[in-house]
Amino acid sequence: MNEENNLQEPTNPTLVIPDVSNRFILDACCGSRMFWFDKENPNCLFIDKRSETVTAKDSSQKSGLRTIEVKPDLIADFTEMPFENETFAMVVFDPPHLKTLGQNSWMAKKYGRLPDDWQFMIQKGFKECMRVLKPQGTLIFKWNEHEINSKQVLDLIPYKPLFGHTSGKQAKTIWMAFMKGVS
Repeated sequence: MNEENNLQEPTNPTLVIPDVSNRFILDACCGSRMFWFDKENPNCLFIDKRSETVTAKDSSQKSGLRTIEVKPDLIADFTEMPFENETFAMVVFDPPHLKTLGQNSWMAKKYGRLPDDWQFMIQKGFKECMRVLKPQGTLIFKWNEHEINSKQVLDLIPYKPLFGHTSGKQAKTIWMAFMKGVS
């Protein structure tokens, strides 16, 4: 306790936000940066709410193990980001899309897991992504329809994608592009 002002000292250290003046892109939930060609792209700030390395047995791997490393530049939650309004020219938003995974399953560790109130989380995430996006900035949204179809997600938000593309072995992954202020 700070005796001088009778205030409680914060229990968490002050969040140090990296300099974003040369970071034009935000990956709002980077995970292990799986789809990035350059996983250390200097123009992108990679954030995630977790930082961890997970290893599991895998007989298909030469080493007998598979490892995933989630190592963001900044630990932050995409539903409440510590950035000023209109900071980034592009935001990449690839939130968790599975809700029926076991808490400690490999898929949950690799991709994250939706909470029971996933609709609220997605709404809040989109709102935050648009808040930190500059006017006419681009939001790239990736969703997998294995459990929840993209129409259910789009019905939750007031934004409309300009275009999109379906991909993946079973054509259940959809990439969509949004532009702030344009529909």
